[in-house]
Amino acid sequence: MKHLHRALLLASALSGLAPAVAHADPAACANVRVGQPPWGDIAVTNALTDTVLNAIGYNTQPQTLAVPVIYQGLKDGQVDLFQGNWMPAQSAFRAKYQGGYEVLTTNLTGAKFTLAVPDYVATAGVHSIADLGKFAVKFGSKIYGIEPGAPANKNISAIIGDSAYQLSGWQLVASSEAGMLSQVQRAEAAHQWIVFLAWEPHPMNVRFHITYLSGGDKYFGPDYGAATVYTLGRPGLAAQCPNLVRFISQVRFDVDTENALLAPVAEGKAEVEPEARSYLAGHPQLLAAWLKGVTTLDGQPALPAAEAALKSN
Repeated sequence: MKHLHRALLLASALSGLAPAVAHADPAACANVRVGQPPWGDIAVTNALTDTVLNAIGYNTQPQTLAVPVIYQGLKDGQVDLFQGNWMPAQSAFRAKYQGGYEVLTTNLTGAKFTLAVPDYVATAGVHSIADLGKFAVKFGSKIYGIEPGAPANKNISAIIGDSAYQLSGWQLVASSEAGMLSQVQRAEAAHQWIVFLAWEPHPMNVRFHITYLSGGDKYFGPDYGAATVYTLGRPGLAAQCPNLVRFISQVRFDVDTENALLAPVAEGKAEVEPEARSYLAGHPQLLAAWLKGVTTLDGQPALPAAEAALKSN
């Protein structure tokens, strides 16, 4: 499996982020507070990580928080881990909170993040963000985004305010991820025009027929907002909890896997935690790569403990 091979290579290349010999973490590392924005993709990646950590003796505590609150929580020591640092979209937060977090690893490459339209809108002539202004009436002069305060919404507001795009009078409609996608679903069912924030991995890429728009390089980055996702930790986490960070530094995801896991969850056909357990149980080589050199919280080999826990569920 090419993604597994890539994961193994990356794990080997980045193994220098953690000690070569694993030792049990102190009891103070047992409770792991995980920042989780209300995004479907992060719910899946956190479920995979949480499943393994809980199996090897840690107690994960997911906290559903907005991105700015997560960064402040990392700085203040109230959040331990954040697996959703999308770059370059969160560059401003990385700069603002410099020194208030540790970059632990790259957990995903090949992602993308920019504005999109249904395929039938693209067929009608909308291929770039620069095309939107010509069809203001059809779009209702609205761009649909996610929760208020999200970095992507700030980029959308900046696009609306940029005279080069000729979007004077347009409005950002901020909503939850679920609310935005409900609007997309209604629009697609009625064959109405809509432009919205889109990203991959996400089940929207399977659920809807969408076209990503070019022309957003200034705000979302080149290649349709090509993104890399990092895992951040609170300051001092690597020194205090080296075994935990060794595991986290070896965790890799890929776009195809996340899309596949997200689709049944989004369609209501599966719950995220059982789906994560099932996936891990069916991919023993991936689990072994993630747990190479890792112990349980009490110092025992982690892989046998994790395998036993997955079999018992």
